[in-house]
Formats: sequence, C-alpha cells, structure tokens
Amino acid sequence: MAGLYIHIPFCKAKCRYCDFVSFADCESMGEYCAALLKEMRLAAAALPKQTYDTVFFGGGTPSILPVGAVKLLLDTLRASYEITPNAEITIEANPGTLDAEKLREYRDAGINRLSMGLQSTNDILLETIGRIHRYADFVQNYESARAAGFTNISADLMYGLPGQTVKDHLDAIEALYKLGLEHISAYSLIVEEGTPLYTDVIGGAESLPAEDDVYLMHRRGMEFLETLGYARYEISNFAKPGFASRHNLNYWDNGTYLGLGLNSHSAMRVEEKWLRFANTARLSDYIQSCNQGVRPLAAKPEEIPRAEEMFETVMLGLRKTKGISEAEFHARFGESLEEAYGEALAQLSGRGWLIREGGFCRLTDEGLDFQNEALLAFLPD
Repeated sequence: MAGLYIHIPFCKAKCRYCDFVSFADCESMGEYCAALLKEMRLAAAALPKQTYDTVFFGGGTPSILPVGAVKLLLDTLRASYEITPNAEITIEANPGTLDAEKLREYRDAGINRLSMGLQSTNDILLETIGRIHRYADFVQNYESARAAGFTNISADLMYGLPGQTVKDHLDAIEALYKLGLEHISAYSLIVEEGTPLYTDVIGGAESLPAEDDVYLMHRRGMEFLETLGYARYEISNFAKPGFASRHNLNYWDNGTYLGLGLNSHSAMRVEEKWLRFANTARLSDYIQSCNQGVRPLAAKPEEIPRAEEMFETVMLGLRKTKGISEAEFHARFGESLEEAYGEALAQLSGRGWLIREGGFCRLTDEGLDFQNEALLAFLPD
C-alpha cells in the first residue's frame, strides 16, 4: 500500500498548544496552492511510478481553503498520479471553517472520509486551548456532513487538558458515540516548548491535571470506547468494524508515502534503496522553488540503512494492537524477527509486555502503555 499526503499550512487561528508548521495569516494561500499544483507535477515526473491507495489532506486546516480549491487539487493529483478507484481519501476539517457548500464539493470531488478536529465537547476547555469553535459548531458541521453523504467520519479528542477531569473526557466520548461517529482518535496533550500554552503552564497561569489523573483518563477512556464498540487498533485510535484509517495504517506498516506541500515528509523505495526526504519548512522558499520548476526539498534524499529500516518497522508496527506480521517482516528483510531481535523478544515476553501468536508479534496493553521503554530493547547496544 502507498499513500499521498497533501499539507495545507493555513489556519483561521493558531491553537495555544500547536507547534506544527502552520500560519494564521492566510494572505499567501492562493500563491501557495498554485505552487502546490506545480510541485505535484514536478514530483510525479521525478519519482518512480507508484499506485496510491490513500490520499490525506492535512494541516493546518485544509477546510479553510475556498470553494473550488480542494477539487482543483484533487483533479491535479489524479492527472499526475495513479490513484486506485477505491482509494480512501480523507480531508481534515475544523469546525468553524466548514459549510454545506464545501462539504458537497468534497463529496463530489471523491473525498470519502472526514476527520474533524473537535478536541473536547466542553466549551470552557475549548477556549482554554485556543480552539475557534464551540461544541455546537461541531454538531452543526457533523450534521451537514451527514446530509452531504459522508458515511465515514472521525473526530479527534484530547485529554490531559488544563482543568480537565476524567468525567469531562468520558462525557466527550459518550457524546460522540451518541452522534454515531465511525472513528475516534484520543490523544494525550503534549505541551510543546515555545507554544503559548507552554509559557502559561511554566509561568503558573495554567495547571495541568496530575499524571495519575491523565493516566486514568487514558485507561478509562480506552475501556469506555471499547465497551461502546470502538476497537482499539493503534495506541490512540479507535474504530467501528471496517473504519480503521487505511492511510495511517500504512504509516504504521512503514509503507511508502509521498508528502506534497510545505514541510511534508516522504519515504519510498527508489532503485532498491529505502529513501527518506522532506520539503522545506520556509513558506517563501517553498513557493519560490516550485515557481522556478525545482522540487522544494529541504535537503538531498537520505538513504536509510537496512538496520534503521528494520528498527523503524518494529517501532511503528508495535504501535498497532495487532502488531507486526512476522511473515511480512521476513519477506521485507530476508530474516525472521527472531533472528533479528531474539534477545529483545525474550526480554519483553518475560516482562509480560509482548506476545507472539497467530503469526503476529504485538505488545500487550501494559506494553503499549510503556511503548517507548519497550522499544529500547530493540536498539543496538
């Protein structure tokens, strides 16, 4: 499987926790989209032919683009790349930037999955983290999306927010279940240095929940989601049967993906070499390069050594509750997991953190909770 990612780095406003490459100033949006169309063609001409099974518009806030822009981007993608007829095509959208006309455009253009950045159903918490919407806006946009024909809708939730309780998080899950969403992503807040929220937490203007309370939000939230019929398929992702994100599963399988747009990243096999490359993170450089007919790479593509590719395959694969297919690992690297990491497997199995069954190697629930520590066992001495 292979995926296409398109980065739209513009937002109506920057959230107080966000350190992504995105901008609240949308003055360059038209110029950026014109450059993005050029990059699509440049990359298609330069890279090996590849069939893509998923497309993902991420950001930033892709739904901030004016009517007509998303269709034009998708039309150019289809003209430049081989995209399977049944491809999963996702667009991220924030409440407050959607309307019925845009949603109809997305469906008419072939987008079949909507990922909505909700974060919380509590309006006070939304204001605390700098979101532009209220829960009522989300519900209105959700109902409009259903009316437009979307049958695969996901929402993001965050826990560990300043002033948040376990009940707040469980109430949010219950509200989304009652609405009928097919997919829910539940992430713990990470306060990144340099963000306004970080400054307030360090300065004492905001206080985060205790570590034990955050862990309780995680555990009780996970258990509640599963009782409601959402299967956990990755550390932070839950889906009703048949609605796991194919695009994200490809990342966790360490599969091929091509990123287009500012600061986007790619990984693919070229002439038997596993390569990683990234675009520049400077908006002016990106636009200038594309306008000059030059791919906007931040540096030359980097060849990933086999040992590093193996570790990354393990690191990403063990995020999935299903774990790593031992047959696929052997087919990719020509040796078994046992041959490559026998000592690590024995060590983690002994701690009760890892299970091998049915042709898969996976972490237990406890192992997933301590995944970073578990991965240390796979690193060379």
